[in-house]
Amino acid sequence: MTERDGYQAGVPCWVDTAQPDPDAAMRFYGGLFGWEFEGPGPMAGPGGGEVPGQYFVAQLRGRDVAGVSSRPSQGATPTPAWNTYIWVDSADDTAKRVKDAAGGVVVAPFDVPPAGRMAVLADPQGAVFCAWEPKDRRGAQIVNEPGAWSMSALNARDPDGAKAFYGEVFGWTTQAFPVGDMEATLWRLPGYVGGKPEQPVPRDNVATMAPVTSDNFPDEVPSHWAVDFWVGNVDATAEKAAELGGSVVAPPYDLPLEGLFRQAVLADPQRAAFSVSRVGPPA
Repeated sequence: MTERDGYQAGVPCWVDTAQPDPDAAMRFYGGLFGWEFEGPGPMAGPGGGEVPGQYFVAQLRGRDVAGVSSRPSQGATPTPAWNTYIWVDSADDTAKRVKDAAGGVVVAPFDVPPAGRMAVLADPQGAVFCAWEPKDRRGAQIVNEPGAWSMSALNARDPDGAKAFYGEVFGWTTQAFPVGDMEATLWRLPGYVGGKPEQPVPRDNVATMAPVTSDNFPDEVPSHWAVDFWVGNVDATAEKAAELGGSVVAPPYDLPLEGLFRQAVLADPQRAAFSVSRVGPPA
């Protein structure tokens, strides 16, 4: 169990999903992870005004773990997806660094009162992420336990280009590790101490990266960020997702990593994809 009250600049701190039918999404994730929901609250948009829609905060034991919202009429992606937010000291300065590093500003920085200030950004390969300058909303309060977000992963068509971009923007360094015949990457932020002492990766690990190839993704799939949630039993969670109207994109499989790592890729009824994983023997 890991409870938090804030992060530091350069560390992913929050995940949410914008859905055409947020009520259906809340029924699905509530049934799958045991989440309860607080809200709804208003949604802010560029220019500081409210936009049509509602925002709900998912909770475990009364502590924030993720967000579910209405989908804006003009969303950044054609299909619902899970979004990763990275804690920053200044959303405006981060947007400038992204542009200087050949990335893109999808939505310019705007206030989300009283929660914080944010921007929607993209790396040079088009993978979208959010910068979060916190005020009242200080990120996920529970991570790395069953039913909670554990890690975000970049699936990149140009891993070397991604290493240069995220290193320049956030100061991330990399550590390669083999996963079968593929080389994956740990994103590390020197000086950061997160996670748990017993975890099978360094405590300064903030995210992961895997290459997008024809072996693991269809040719039309672009670079993208994805999110992973920890569960006690991957196989049972995959079965439950299907019972709740979701789908199993990749059935449960074992990864050749230290710690008996098992994972599955799922999608909710509105096709937002995510993964679930378990480190260690089944609960």
